[in-house]
Parts: sequence; C-alpha cells; structure tokens
Amino acid sequence: MFLAYGGPYLFHLHRLTKLLVLSASRRVTSKLYQDLKTARLYTFDRSHKELGIMDRVLQFEFLDPNRKPHIGIVGAGFAGLRCADILIRYGFRVTILEARNRLGGRIHQERLPSGNLIDMGANWIHGTDDNPILDLAKETKTHTGVFDSESYVFDEDGTLLSAQEGEKFSTVMWNIIEEAFEYSEKHGTQIDADKTLLDFFKEQILKQIPDTLEGYERQRKFVLQMADLWGAFVGSPVETQSLKFFWLEECIDGENLFCAGTYHKILERVAKPAVDGADIRYGTRVSEIYGKSTSPNGTPRARTAEGQILEFDELVVTTPLGWLKQNTHAFRPPLPDRLSKAIQNIGYGCLEKVYISFPTAFWLTTDANGRKVQGFCQWLSPNYSKDTNPAGWTNEIVELASMGPSSHPTLLFYTYGDESRHITSTLRSLPSQKEKLDFLFNFFKPYYSRLPSYDENNPDCHPVVAVATDWLGDDLAGNGSYANFQKGLKEGDKDIEIMRQGISGEGIWLAGEHTAPFVALGTVTGAYWSGEGVAKEVAGSYGKRMVEKLGKEDAITN
Repeated sequence: MFLAYGGPYLFHLHRLTKLLVLSASRRVTSKLYQDLKTARLYTFDRSHKELGIMDRVLQFEFLDPNRKPHIGIVGAGFAGLRCADILIRYGFRVTILEARNRLGGRIHQERLPSGNLIDMGANWIHGTDDNPILDLAKETKTHTGVFDSESYVFDEDGTLLSAQEGEKFSTVMWNIIEEAFEYSEKHGTQIDADKTLLDFFKEQILKQIPDTLEGYERQRKFVLQMADLWGAFVGSPVETQSLKFFWLEECIDGENLFCAGTYHKILERVAKPAVDGADIRYGTRVSEIYGKSTSPNGTPRARTAEGQILEFDELVVTTPLGWLKQNTHAFRPPLPDRLSKAIQNIGYGCLEKVYISFPTAFWLTTDANGRKVQGFCQWLSPNYSKDTNPAGWTNEIVELASMGPSSHPTLLFYTYGDESRHITSTLRSLPSQKEKLDFLFNFFKPYYSRLPSYDENNPDCHPVVAVATDWLGDDLAGNGSYANFQKGLKEGDKDIEIMRQGISGEGIWLAGEHTAPFVALGTVTGAYWSGEGVAKEVAGSYGKRMVEKLGKEDAITN
C-alpha cells in the first residue's frame, strides 16, 4: 500500500477501484475484513453528526482526576499526532518527542518557485468508503482529483501505442492482478514463500494470451512490461513482491483520489489538538528506549541523543518501520525474539518522487491524432536512453496540470528500486544545485520530450525547476518509504499482529502504518488508525471504568 508516496495508484484508477472492492459475499470470509472488524479501533461517537471527524470522540472522566498519567510519544507523524489527540481528549498528559524541527514525519510539503505546494511524501487517499482521511479532506476543503482518461503509453522504442492497444494490454494486466489478489487470499497458506507476483504473471499470461493469438509474443511482452509498474505501487520491483502475501496489498473500498491540494491542510487539522494540548519537543532524537522492568520506579523511559533521560507512565513508539529495523538494539530489555523477527521480516520500500515544472503545460495540447496527456503517462522499458538509463527502467508520471484549482504545469515522476537508488545517490554526490538540476533534466528528458506538442526550440518546453525526494537518505524515515511484502515472507499477517501488540507489559507500544489494519497497511489512513487504536489501548489499560466506557463506545460505533 502506499503511504507516504504512498506508492501511488499509477494506472487507471477506476479500474483499480473495481478490482480492489470486495463483493458482499467475499467480505464475509475475507481475512482483510475479518481483521478490520477486530482491529479497527475507532474512537468516534457517530451519534454526534454535527461534529467534525476529529471531534467524534466520547469524553471520559479519568479514574483519578488528581493525577494525569504521563504518556510519551516518539514521533510526530500521523500516528503520533492522532494518538496524542485521543489521549489528550481522554485526560492524559502527553509529551511528543520529535527528532525533526517540524510535524508530519513522512507527510511533508515543499513550495516550488511558482508558489505551488508539492507533497514530498503521501499524495493519495486510498479508498473512499468510510475513510477518515477523506472526511478530513472534505472538512478542510482540500481539493482531490481522480483520473479517467485513455492510456498514453510509449513502447521500448519510444513509439506511442494506439489507445486501443494500451487499453487492451492494461486490461489484461489488471485481470491478472485481480486473479493474483484472489489466488493469494484463497491459497496463501499453500503458496511457496519464494513465489513472486512476477512468477504468477508469467503463468497466467499464457492463459490470457494463448499461443493461438496472432502476435501473442509481442502482446505478452507488453503486458509483462506494464506489470513492472506495480513497483510504483509498493515501492519495490514486481519480481520481489510476495505472492503468498499479495492479499495484504488490497485496500479500502471505493475510489483512490489524488490529493491535488496536498496534505498541508489535513496535516494542520490532525496536528492542531497536539499543538494546543501536548508538550512537543522538537529536535529531540531518541537513542534508547527502556521498559518498565529496567526502572526502579517501574516506568518506561527514553534517552535522547543528548543524554537526557525522560520518564513516562507509558511510551508509544511511532517511528517508521525502517527506523525500527535499524534500531532494534535501542530497546532495553531487548525486544522479544518474535517481535524483533516480525520487524525484520516485513519489507520496506524505496519509492521516490521527482517533480519537474515547465512554463506551460504543453502536453495538454492535442497531437495530430487528437490525443493529449491528461493524468498518467508511461514509458515502458526504454531502450532509447542508454546513456542515462542503460537498465531500461520503466518510468511513469502523473501530470499536475489537470487538477482544477490546484493545477500547475508540473510532471510528477515516480521511481522505485534501483532507479530510486541511482537518482538519490547521484544527487547526493553532486556539489551544486545547478549540477543537480542538470542531472534531473537530462535524465528525464528522453521521456518528457516525447509528450505531445513538445518542441525543443520552444522555451515553454524547457523545464524551469526540478525537486527530488530522498527518503532513502533520510535516517529518520528509516532510509525508505513504507511497509511492503517481499518474497521469502512466511508469516506476514502474524508479523503485523505481533508488531501491533508492542510490549505492553513493559509499557512500550508501537504504532504506525506498519501496524495498521490489514486493509490500510502502508497508507496515511493506516497510520491515523494505528495511532487512534493504540491510544484506546493505553487508555483502556488504566482501569475497569474506562474499559467499560470504551465498550459502550464500541457498541455505539458498531
């Protein structure tokens, strides 16, 4: 799933929506929705319809009004901010330890010279059925968009495929994706852990495009090349995607919307309760985490990089999965073996973005055949850019000039795998901003120069600025993007459940997109829900009266 980036739904969104929506009969037996029923720890009182989504929380009378338990939260991303919000409403004292000098974590924006904001992290809302992030988008009047335009696909020689061929190959590809979801969920326990989604594609394509079809070899090649684009969804190549746990990549029902207005106002809304009611300590990097058993007072503690020891009644760790992978040694006592293995078992993607802006959106002008790029465009396994892309990495864009009130003449390239590593490492090695821009313009020119109405002699077709993410170089992000499921994984669902449990006996809880309900793993919604759920668990651990009230709330919600 795509949290931070995201990993977007980079194909035909309406088609993807149809594929990922479970039928009513399938929901009864679906592992995704069985899990959602038990793990979806909403704390909304839905009888308060006049309230905003952030305010639909029952107020609880704390057990001991003379002493507010002090809860520490490591990380001020969506999970940490939502956790803080709920705990403050319950009456707890909350301190957030944030290593950055800003809120949001992997939800972050930068401003182009034109004044337009761009999301450096997440920029999709995954699913529209009962999704609190969509509710927040509506509440904050954040503009969203959905694409429903024809395919615009270039083959490996740089020749534009006809709309009919693009649709045909894309349909076959999505048919196989749909079959893979159903096959994975139904037969997951019997599937070999090393079998990949690409293996499944190679088997199924023989049935979808039999030898009896004229030009079957060419058609199969195109479909397999299109399958590569799944990497831009999970942040890792299709040949490493676990088939056994492919079912965990399904998502919330409904459409998938591009957050055209960026997550800026949504982040402000989610952060406001914490900004108003919590003690937020910016620039505070946690280096060690101590459980209750290590303290003479029986309380968990956090040591900062500066050596300060901070003591709490409970400690919620919302750092990214990648950070946990690199810092399991930071926990005292050591993490239980099964929890440590769960953290290492789940994959962590490397999706990155490159925004390239132009004076005008020349690609919106129709070509000689009446076609234009509006929404998505793909360049499959290019062999015409050997100097800059000898590996033939497939590239894809979302163009941002068709976004209504939030539009601007910018192309958003998504990269993953070795291409991401190449671009980010090269940019780090270049000493000047001019060299960085020249590298990005030259690297992507073989692709944007094939868009309709491009003219080398027209200054409107010359890029003016480029902005690239580097989550791979960000230690606080865990040097990557978000959780995914790679070949070799044997107990992926159990691993997620183990991480959700944290070490409550030590007063240490885990939250984040990697602990979300299965249907929202790797998404902003998942991070939000996980913070909400942990807050409820922490609150519930403080006494029978609160547990009883939480139970009443569940009855209202369900």
